[in-house]
Amino acid sequence: MAMALIEQALWWQSGVFYQIYPRSFQDSDGDGIGDLRGVIQRLDYLSGTLGVDALWLSPFYPSPMDDFGYDVSDYTDVHPMFGDLATFDEFVREAHARDMRVIIDYVPNHCSQEHPWFVEARASRDNPRRDWFYWRDAKPDGSLPNNWLAAFGGSAWQWDEVTQQYFLHTFLPEQPDLNWRNLEVKRAMFDVVRFWLDRDVDGLRIDALHFLMKDPGMRDEPLADGVSRTHKPMGEYEQLNHIHSVDHPDLHPVLQELRMLMDEYSTTPETERVAIGEVHIFDWPRWSAYYGANLDELHLPFNFTLVKAPWQATAVREAVEGLESALQPGAWPNYVLGNHDEPRIASRMGPEATRVAMMLLLTLRGTPTLYYGDELGMADVPVPPELVQDPWGKRVEGLGLGRDPERTPMLWDASPNAGFTTPDANPWLPIAPDAATLNVAAQSSDPTSMLTLTKQLLELRRTTLALALGTYCSVDPAPEECFVFLREGGDERYLVALSFSDDERTITLPNLGHTTILVSTHLDRDGEEDTGALRLRPHEGLVLRVE
Repeated sequence: MAMALIEQALWWQSGVFYQIYPRSFQDSDGDGIGDLRGVIQRLDYLSGTLGVDALWLSPFYPSPMDDFGYDVSDYTDVHPMFGDLATFDEFVREAHARDMRVIIDYVPNHCSQEHPWFVEARASRDNPRRDWFYWRDAKPDGSLPNNWLAAFGGSAWQWDEVTQQYFLHTFLPEQPDLNWRNLEVKRAMFDVVRFWLDRDVDGLRIDALHFLMKDPGMRDEPLADGVSRTHKPMGEYEQLNHIHSVDHPDLHPVLQELRMLMDEYSTTPETERVAIGEVHIFDWPRWSAYYGANLDELHLPFNFTLVKAPWQATAVREAVEGLESALQPGAWPNYVLGNHDEPRIASRMGPEATRVAMMLLLTLRGTPTLYYGDELGMADVPVPPELVQDPWGKRVEGLGLGRDPERTPMLWDASPNAGFTTPDANPWLPIAPDAATLNVAAQSSDPTSMLTLTKQLLELRRTTLALALGTYCSVDPAPEECFVFLREGGDERYLVALSFSDDERTITLPNLGHTTILVSTHLDRDGEEDTGALRLRPHEGLVLRVE
């Protein structure tokens, strides 16, 4: 009965998403860089061994790689280092044959300075594509058009010698912003969406979404007061309160149009295309507005609160309950704990807490997204200065903002180069020093490993209505440094108890019924039954069935 109800749900609600950074997942041709053929070779691991439901591919488009693919020079092709369109089509077919969906990165805010659109636009001031980007004269005193800052440092305005004007870039100067107020731009970018949906892509992860529309008057930003830092500090960028260049209300009608386009392809629940947005907004009402007043914008605005929150029981519970209280009826929650722009979970929290974090992510209400390698407990890999690849990291050398450490190759086995590439190849980033023991092959045969724990949690979620689709309710009282919550669905009830403490904790169970431990993060207590008081060892998490 539970499985039947799960199967009737929308696939993106009951599923688990898995982010693949193509450069780092699997190299199939020995050049030291991962590619689409390599991903195809590992699909059986993703569907069978691990058991995830949807694969999100970070950018694979043609690009000069000034921001490793988030500077797109052709939105409707594949960079030769990753393969070609035929290989991409094969990847989609093979993923679908294994009942996995495919999500691709869509980068609408900006393109590469090498994109033909921008090459034309900067050719002359009267070029037909000039207004596809934001061009402005200097002020009469010769100063910048306004005080806007780029998220990657410095002014958001770059001088163009050829046409003697500035152009706007929210990120790197090599990534000029597209002017979505120009209807030709919107039509062209919507055609990009159609191109990929016609190739049977199941959804979009929309990059830097909240930057898309700007204040038409390009007014100066006011100075900030007490703006909180994200996990990686942005430095001077936080000196301003970005009310004119971020989260402009005119964005919402554009999202409604995009959703209508995607709904044209969603003819049945099985074919529904999902829109996921990168929205780094931590004000709940503003964030939840991206669902749309009538749930007609994003299906899932990414929720980054657990990435930002301190790893403390009270802070995590507040983040979860804040999300639950912010959702309008029918809106579906989601959670992430790591991605290609943030230090890995194991490096932020330590190996013991990493196991608890995985249990949290896979038992909360909503759609979870795993970052490749987190199922192994991969940690950041130190990258010496001479091997740094991240263009942003090179620009801000010494500030610790480079993203290479969390993007290092996936660890498949104990062979040279960890099975990521051929033994004699030179991987594009260093292989983790603990690769000989922390890899898929070793952990697959270890009943106590992080991979084994992740697989158990995924299987339990996949077969349990309460965990896949049920309600959430926090449970009191809970000891200090513990977070306890109840998931219910149909006639199923499951209790999740998580310790964030370095010391043992005892929980007096509420009068819910008889409980049996199904999964412990320590993987040694399955079947243990209710004694009235639940003992949690340091950094232990438990999932219990309540009858």
